[in-house]
This record gives sequence, C-alpha cells and structure tokens, in this order.
Amino acid sequence: MTFTKNSALVKNVWVPLILAGIYTVEQVPALGNLKTVVQQVLAEME
Repeated sequence: MTFTKNSALVKNVWVPLILAGIYTVEQVPALGNLKTVVQQVLAEME
C-alpha cells in the first residue's frame, strides 16, 4: 500500500495524533510508506 501526503490516514489520523503528543513518529506502524510520508509532512510543517 502506498500513501501520499493527502491520504486520510496520514493527514487525518497520524499527523494530528503526533502533533497532539499522543503518539511519536517512532510509533507509526511500518505499513507501506506510511512512516516516511508522515515524517515528510511533519518536516514540511516545521
């Protein structure tokens, strides 16, 4: 499965949970490229 920056699981679930301090990037599951895309989105927000 390939995720993009606009995937619902990225922008509506993992990024907000990490920003809220509920989860860390290390806790994002190794599901396809999910962790990589989440890291990219967070890096662009800095």
